[in-house]
Amino acid sequence: MLQEYKTEITKEILGKLGEGVSICFQCEDALKLYLEFLSKGLNPEQPFVGNGMWDVHINDPDGYVLHFESVTDVPEETKYSKWKK
Repeated sequence: MLQEYKTEITKEILGKLGEGVSICFQCEDALKLYLEFLSKGLNPEQPFVGNGMWDVHINDPDGYVLHFESVTDVPEETKYSKWKK
């Protein structure tokens, strides 16, 4: 899924490449990626469950928001810090 602002905004108004753009990837294990991102010194947001999937998101250097999601049966809105395997 490629998601961006619905309004007609130009790059000059936004001022930064990637502003307002989210790219979502479905993967086998988003939590494994979260731990790998942390081990490499990156700063992903805390994972949470939404729409039946763990959602891990991180901003890339250009400002794009990258979401890595994997299917789970953990209850909606569970945060990783309260769940931990």
